Amino acid sequence: MHVDDIDRVTVLGAGNMGHGITEVVAMAGYDVVMRDIEQELVEDGYDDIEWSLQKLGESGRLDEEPEEILGRIETEVDLEAAVDGTDLVIEAAPEDLELKRDIYTDLDEYTPEHTILASNTSSLPITDIAEATDRPEQVVGMHFFNPPVKMDLVEVIYGSETSDETAEAAYEFVEAIDKTPIYVRKDVRGFVVNSVLGPFGDEAAWMVSNDEATVREADATMVHERGYPMGPFELADLTGIDVGYHVRKEAGDPIPPVVEEKVEAEELGQKTGKGYYDYEDGDGADYGPEDVSEDFDWLRVEARIINEAARLIGDDVATPDAIDTGMRLGTGFPEGPCRRADKLGLDTVLEKLEDQLEATGEDRYEPVDYLVELVEEGKTGKEAGEGFYEYDTGSGPGDYHTINWELSEDGLLEVELDRPERMNTLSGDLTEAVVDLLNSIDDDEVRAVTFEGAGDRAFCAGADISGFSDIEPAKEAEPGEFFETVANYPRPTLAKIDGYCLGGGLELAMACDLRVATESSEFGFPEINLGLIPGGGGTQRSMRMLTEARAKELVFRGEHIDADRAHKWGLINCAVSDENFEEVAGEFIDDLVNGPPVALRHAKRVMNSGQDQDLETGLDLESQSFSLLLTTDDMMEGAAAFAEDREPEFEGK
Repeated sequence: MHVDDIDRVTVLGAGNMGHGITEVVAMAGYDVVMRDIEQELVEDGYDDIEWSLQKLGESGRLDEEPEEILGRIETEVDLEAAVDGTDLVIEAAPEDLELKRDIYTDLDEYTPEHTILASNTSSLPITDIAEATDRPEQVVGMHFFNPPVKMDLVEVIYGSETSDETAEAAYEFVEAIDKTPIYVRKDVRGFVVNSVLGPFGDEAAWMVSNDEATVREADATMVHERGYPMGPFELADLTGIDVGYHVRKEAGDPIPPVVEEKVEAEELGQKTGKGYYDYEDGDGADYGPEDVSEDFDWLRVEARIINEAARLIGDDVATPDAIDTGMRLGTGFPEGPCRRADKLGLDTVLEKLEDQLEATGEDRYEPVDYLVELVEEGKTGKEAGEGFYEYDTGSGPGDYHTINWELSEDGLLEVELDRPERMNTLSGDLTEAVVDLLNSIDDDEVRAVTFEGAGDRAFCAGADISGFSDIEPAKEAEPGEFFETVANYPRPTLAKIDGYCLGGGLELAMACDLRVATESSEFGFPEINLGLIPGGGGTQRSMRMLTEARAKELVFRGEHIDADRAHKWGLINCAVSDENFEEVAGEFIDDLVNGPPVALRHAKRVMNSGQDQDLETGLDLESQSFSLLLTTDDMMEGAAAFAEDREPEFEGK
């Protein structure tokens, strides 16, 4: 079975996951049947899809009308009718093994022989589910994250009998519905994301149980110092403290006393009004930067996370890239644990584990063999040139994990900011990657550069404020190397803006020479609402691009403006509809790529330098460049093409 053979899909379940998966599949253009055991459940699920599509349509995030997508969705209560002629079944029934086995027994009978049977289970072994069929090689895990419409990640999990053909078709199908798949090549408890996430809460709970830290100190330090989207105790309150408790108990793992106490008191988090924080009479998770503790040993937490990642890699469950992708997209980790480990140094991580093992004798600190082997081989991370990843120590562009780039044969360098799970916010790794790319690539091969954001929500929503606690004020007072590198790059640059363009994202766009945006994009400098001002040239570039009144309105008020107003103010070159965006951007790019490289380089230099000079000096700069360009081969080619009524072919000479 190949992904191209999948035309008809059936989703079993109309609850939160079921109707969410149905919506995603239909949005991707597939015909899909959503089935549940009662008509009322099916109708409720359909109503939820209809409401969601209307909201997406109103926000400009759909490529077609909601009614067209709804037209591809059928509903059914009878299982045999629901799977008649289907190519792929995605089961999203409750997490009950016997229930799922009963369903798969029926599926084995009712579905065509070629049909792939996929389970959206988040915890049950795929192998155990597949045993209920006579075709275990066609059973695969396809674990979506909640809510499926918003979350990009899907874990594709092998059971012990799953064939490569089945797993590859499932993987490619996930890509076809515009989600990001990762392979989980062995049927391990917790798969990848939940396995690696486990120590995040577990180790912090042991530290609090042993009076080494408070709940607020743990959460504040992990969020405001280490950049995680929420603290381990806040996360436990959100998901339910009893959920983690039962996972540990089922696995036979020791349970931290602080967790046991909360479960016994039936203080399970937000759903009961009280957990580690008070959500009824208190302010909920009310920790802040002032609660960060230098005594909280965050490295213990991260060392255990990294150790678990190393176990999965060593056991051939997943690759470092799959783990890092999963943790970024599935949990919002600021960066993957393998990348973070390579920066920390694997020897540092190993030493922390060994010290804790010696001090406590607790098995949870036992370093896995793969981590030990890497350190013994001298593969200790980025500084050593290899750790979980290999690092390019040459002079050319490196292997970046926060940006994607491609240089076409005609000289177009396309740069994509690749942090969609954080709306492409600017992290240190991302800005360093862009600077390294632009400084190391041979600009003689480049004719123009475009910047855009991954995903469908943001060009770039600003700086990643989770890293603010590490900022050195004196260093940040200097002009940002990132923005200056973009602004001073010798070739024309274009920002392709689709979605939020805020704060540092707007400063990046303004550092580019040209800006094309979709009509649904939003612009603004929200820094003033944080008690800050734009710090990447925003105050100065806005004063030069806009009127003084408009620039100050943008900075002082901190409000968003739409693309139409941004165009009228002169902030962007044009605002176009979603359907015409690529075409219009392509017209700009064609002119830049096919234009005379030497003249464009001089034009950019003269215009950038001249705007800060008096008129006479600016005219002198222009005159000098004009005289020099008269001697170039490109000028002769341009003149000849004009005389011969043909398109010029500039070579940059």
